[in-house]
This record gives sequence, C-alpha cells and structure tokens, in this order.
Amino acid sequence: MSALSAHILEEIRELPAKYPQPRSAVMPALDLAQEELGHLTPEAMSEVAAALELDAGYVEGVATFYTLFHLAPVGKHHFYVCTNLSCALRGSAEIVDHLKKSIGVTEPDEVSKDGMFSYEEVECLGACEFAPMMRLDHRFHYDLTPEKIDTLISEKRGLLPASGEVAAKPPEGRPAPPRKPRTPRKKKAPDA
Repeated sequence: MSALSAHILEEIRELPAKYPQPRSAVMPALDLAQEELGHLTPEAMSEVAAALELDAGYVEGVATFYTLFHLAPVGKHHFYVCTNLSCALRGSAEIVDHLKKSIGVTEPDEVSKDGMFSYEEVECLGACEFAPMMRLDHRFHYDLTPEKIDTLISEKRGLLPASGEVAAKPPEGRPAPPRKPRTPRKKKAPDA
C-alpha cells in the first residue's frame, strides 16, 4: 500500500516540468508529502524519489537537511518561533516560554497531549523589523505578545474566528495578501 495518495503522487510527477532541473522539484514534492501525512516517513520519501525518478538517498538528504521537514510526527499546528538575534532582543525567549506553558509541552517538537500543537525554535524567518515573529500553518505572525499567542491558540482550538496575518503560501490561484505597511525610514543627513 502506498503512503501517499494517488492524487499527491500525480501532483509530484508533474512538478519537474516546472523547473529547469528535475532535482529542483524535490523540496516542493516533499512539502506536498508532508502536507498530506503530517511528517515524512521513509516510505513517503521513497515514493517521492520514485515519482521524480531520483535517487532515494538524495531525496532523504534534502529532507534531513532542511528544518521545515519533519521526520517524526508533530502537532497538527506547528509553531516555528524565530529566536535569532533580532527576535531574541525583542523578547522571543519570553514568547517561547509562554507558548510552551500554553500548549503544555516542555521541549521542542514535543506534541501536546491533544495532538494539536508542537513548536520549534528556528533561525531567521526574514522579518527582523517585526520581531519577535513566527510561522504557523503557512502564515507569518509579527510583533508577538503573550496575548497574540493566546489568541492564535484559541483560534486553532476553534474557540475564536481566525484572523491571521500574512500567508507564507497563498491559496491556489489567489494573490498574496498585502503586506503590513512599513514605517518609512528617516534618511541620514549628509555630513557637512
């Protein structure tokens, strides 16, 4: 029996035509597999390799190199909290502590008892000016506070309607939503 559905395998087989090199399709293919299963199993990685006509070792190498791919089960909603310098200076340690208490875990990648949540600390997510920030369910969340974390958890539990911020991956056929406007930077006065 196949680990991946026929529909996903067909989508994966169509990916190489979108790239100049077939190997370039590995990351999007692994992303499709992980979306379907929740994490990447050895069987799923072998099926991705076969569908792309690539060496299984190469596919596994890509999956183990990038931290956004998970080889073990994670919560249905996985928080990727940036703890790099800008976020650390703006309170990411407190955000992580609050998040751990709120979802009932003590370690990264530990899954909450209800199977709903897990988290990991990651390096820069590319929005230092909005620190502290994180990614959750393909959406970026900025200027985090304990209250924002509580709201997101309540939304995911179905206790509040979803609000979200900026999609990391817009839905098929739809443009990405507008980004949060930035405050213009002041120009330095030229030295006289």
